[in-house]
Amino acid sequence: IGFLLARRRLADVSVGRMDALMEGAAPAALTAPPILRAAGDAAGPLQAFSVRGLTYRHPGTDRGIEDVGLDLRRGDVVVVTGEVGAGKTTLLRCLVGLATADAGEVRWNGVRVADPAAFMVPPRAAFTPQAPRLFSESLADNIRMGRPASDDALAAAVRLAALDGDVASLDGGLGAMVGARGATLSGGQLLRAAAARMLVGGAELLVLDDLSSGLDVATEAQLWAGLAEADHTCLAVSHRRAALGRASEVILLEDGRVAARGRFEALLRTSPPFARLWGEAD
Repeated sequence: IGFLLARRRLADVSVGRMDALMEGAAPAALTAPPILRAAGDAAGPLQAFSVRGLTYRHPGTDRGIEDVGLDLRRGDVVVVTGEVGAGKTTLLRCLVGLATADAGEVRWNGVRVADPAAFMVPPRAAFTPQAPRLFSESLADNIRMGRPASDDALAAAVRLAALDGDVASLDGGLGAMVGARGATLSGGQLLRAAAARMLVGGAELLVLDDLSSGLDVATEAQLWAGLAEADHTCLAVSHRRAALGRASEVILLEDGRVAARGRFEALLRTSPPFARLWGEAD
């Protein structure tokens, strides 16, 4: 009884915080699809995405990114690669608004994005970090995340994310409970569940931070083939050949700066640092 009373107190605090954030809106709005602001409607469906002069320094250090630029058009797959600490994750976090850039700009169809944190959200963009979070609910609920996705849409997202074979082996299939933070799933299954969550939302731009690092070669190839089949526009961080080989452009970061860019095979011939790092990539 004491435990339940303590949990009730914690729940009351959480509900109070959510109520303050909702500013009088109905509770159902918590799980409603994001509302597109007028600026987003004016920007329209993704045709071109560009970054110019993006700069960010981690507080109290000289580490980060400096003067980074990139361009994507609808259907492109751009892969950012480089050594550990090169600034790859920092770049993605700035693009989606999880870190506030010190300088530079992001443009969607040529329109400057004033607030990436508010703009770069579903259904415009979806972001999966290196360590995605799942909740102690069914796998299906974790993929849907409150969205009214049909069973067919759910099955298609699971297939494209190369998760269908794993679902078939789970006791309960998509109805299987995944435990706190996805504890019952392997690292690779958790990553692919997060990929399915992105795909079922129908986001215009998928932003992936080393999504395939925990996958075996065959499963990784299946995942990237699924993304290519659906013709998604992707900006990804990866050091794996399956991703690098499918990229319309590869961007090599060194110490936070763009050191080289181009197609994978061309960079192997023309960029000694790239060839040294990824010439023997799996």
